[in-house]
Amino acid sequence: IANGANDNAVGSSAVLALAKYFSETKSNKRSILFVLFSAEEKGLLGSKHLSVQLKKDNLDLYAMINFEMIGIPMKRDYKAYISGYDLSNMADKINEVTETKTIGLLPKAKSFNLFRRSDNYPFYEDFKVPAQTISTFDFENYDYYHHVDDEPELMDYNFMASLLNELKPALVHFTNTPTKELKMYE
Repeated sequence: IANGANDNAVGSSAVLALAKYFSETKSNKRSILFVLFSAEEKGLLGSKHLSVQLKKDNLDLYAMINFEMIGIPMKRDYKAYISGYDLSNMADKINEVTETKTIGLLPKAKSFNLFRRSDNYPFYEDFKVPAQTISTFDFENYDYYHHVDDEPELMDYNFMASLLNELKPALVHFTNTPTKELKMYE
C-alpha cells in the first residue's frame, strides 16, 4: 500500500479545505470549481478530460491553480514555488496581495519540467491562461517522493495550514477583482 500522503493527499486536502472556506464565507464574485483529479501519473488523464469538456462548453476560464506536494516546508526565503514561474504574473500577484514572499522561483521546477507534468498543464494548453501548480517539494526536503513510505505522519500539518491561510487573501482577491489581473506573459 502506497498512501501517497505528500503526493498528493495533501493537495486534495488543500482543495477540500479551500472549498469549505469559500462555501462558508461566500466571499467570491466569480464562480470557482474545486476539482480533485485522478490519473495524473498515467498522463494527466483526469485533468485532460475536464479541460477538454470545459473547452467544449465554452467556459471563460480565468485561471487554474493546482496544489501538489505541499506537506513539507522548504528551507528557502519563500514558502512555496509555482510551476511555470516565468510564464505569468501569478507569483508576483500572489506576493503583492500577501505582502510577503509567499511564492518564489525554484530553478529545479523548470529543469524537471514540472509545469508540463502536473494537472495544471491541460488547462494551460486548452485555454492559454495562467494555470500553474503551487508546491513545496523541492527535491531536497522529502526523501519519499514516489515511495511507499510517503505516509501521513511525516506531513507538517501546521505548515500546510499556515501556507493555505497565507494564500487565502490572494485567492479571495482574484475571485473578486473587476478585471482579470492574472495574465500570461507575451
